[in-house]
Amino acid sequence: MSDNYFEGYYFKHQAGDNTVAFIPGRAKDKAFVQVITNEHAYFYNFPKIELKDRVVAGSCEFSTEGIKIDLPDIQGEIQYSELVPIKYDIMGPFKYLPMECRHGVISIHHKLSGSLTIDDQKVLFDNGIGYIEKDSGCSFPKSYLWLQCSDEKMSSMVSIAKIPFLGLKFWGCICVIYFDGREYRLATYLGVKIINASENKIVLKQGRYLLEIDIKPGTSQCLPAPKNGIMQGMIRESNNSFARFKFYYTDELIFDVQSQNAGFEYVNMGGPPPATS
Repeated sequence: MSDNYFEGYYFKHQAGDNTVAFIPGRAKDKAFVQVITNEHAYFYNFPKIELKDRVVAGSCEFSTEGIKIDLPDIQGEIQYSELVPIKYDIMGPFKYLPMECRHGVISIHHKLSGSLTIDDQKVLFDNGIGYIEKDSGCSFPKSYLWLQCSDEKMSSMVSIAKIPFLGLKFWGCICVIYFDGREYRLATYLGVKIINASENKIVLKQGRYLLEIDIKPGTSQCLPAPKNGIMQGMIRESNNSFARFKFYYTDELIFDVQSQNAGFEYVNMGGPPPATS
């Protein structure tokens, strides 16, 4: 691992109104596990962390089979089943280019069973929904938004960021939607047009597809974030943002889904990027 490199995973679990996300990772200065609930954020340092087929931090394990958690405030196990990987790398052809941050979606949707005890409160995740992604590189973008939402009918991830590349900067977008057993993808490398990207509204158009997302940010938690390979940045993320997705093909509505359990980050966007048409 180079001096300015970070790597981390995001394991999200939701059942009813309960949402808990674990972020095991490592950077130049530390190895860690972060945890986000609707009410709190926790940060635990570790001497080292193994990031291979299984992520191991002390007595905690994370994999595509599930998680085993043994932390001072949180203990328990959750098993995964029926994982849905996306069809190909979310970065598309950009995976071959030098980027400050690379994103990966490991499972856009899967089922959960098990429970966690958080601050002496037992939380059941039977029949819940899970999501797994990965980030790596040297720094998070200086300006970006990220939204992840899952329910029984639909799972989606969308990220819009100002990307530095070869001395220039451009607005990039990656978005994947899983609905009714089918994957849809909107992305810069597929010709997506960013119509709006504000704290309360995202509008993307690609060919005959139109995605509209209305957002009401939830209770945000402070989280350390990587900057030049060191966890010296700070972002805010919520687990309980409201999001309503309306997805169209031409003028036909494919779905209209809303959730109160969306994960949302909105960092230094300064308003929406210039609309493209």
